[in-house]
Amino acid sequence: MIELFGADYSVYVRSARLAIEEKGVPYTLIPVDVFAAEGPPEEHLKRQPFGKIPALQHDDFSLFETAAILRYVDEAFDGPLLQPEDPRSRARMMQFLSILDTYAYRTLVWDIFVERVAKTRDGSEADEARIASALGPARTIIQALEDLKQKGDFLLGHQLTLADCHAAPMLNLFQQSPEGARMMESAPGLQNWLQTFKKRESFQATQPGEKD
Repeated sequence: MIELFGADYSVYVRSARLAIEEKGVPYTLIPVDVFAAEGPPEEHLKRQPFGKIPALQHDDFSLFETAAILRYVDEAFDGPLLQPEDPRSRARMMQFLSILDTYAYRTLVWDIFVERVAKTRDGSEADEARIASALGPARTIIQALEDLKQKGDFLLGHQLTLADCHAAPMLNLFQQSPEGARMMESAPGLQNWLQTFKKRESFQATQPGEKD
């Protein structure tokens, strides 16, 4: 049994959960609030010294950093392969992961979704300057992902990979903002992929609040 530590609203936690669900591996999600007023819980800092989520525990093996967790889940358990076997496709998958981590997460999730959608739910004002400054980089990101997406149901064509598990949570949030929705319309391959992926059982099972 895997223990996964983190919050169900986190895109990185959801990425790990999607991979675990797609592998068909039993797991327990153990809530950790890293945004608590007093900071990350002390016991969590022992398993993740940077106070981030997710972290994984499997028997006597502990692991943090989402990319490492994704690869471990795929390689340590039976189930469908979530990484391509040929070098070029595997490199392309890693390129997707790198773009998402290096460029997409901060821009699409924090600078646009959080400002426009999450922050305004309680009546707070969005930082319009921050959103405006993020739109140019966001267009570059979405176009890059659109150009890299291969023909087929998944980002790499006909095989679901860790790239799909990593991209879906971020782009799902981004698309909830009006700016994101408009931008995704300009990337039909990416938009159709996301709409198809959102119908998968793994995506439905990892909706916030769906698993204790």
